[in-house]
Amino acid sequence: MIKIMLSRKLGELRVTQADLARRTGIRPTTINELYHELCGRVSLEHLDLICEALDCDLDEILVRLPNKTEVEEEQHSKRKEDKRKKTQIHC
Repeated sequence: MIKIMLSRKLGELRVTQADLARRTGIRPTTINELYHELCGRVSLEHLDLICEALDCDLDEILVRLPNKTEVEEEQHSKRKEDKRKKTQIHC
């Protein structure tokens, strides 16, 4: 499973989502979706802009974790799908 660790990184640096949006030119809505891990896809260009703005490496923003058991993954996927249906987001 891939985790987007943007919320943690912004907290460490005490940078707001609005500040990051201004620094990168990425829409605030997209930053918010990344922050809350609501994206199924992430633009490589956006990742590059974020890393540049925060002066960090990609492994500080994205982390791969071992996959959960099938039951845990199914529950997690259902929660994420429910959120996606509500928002219909593309990052």
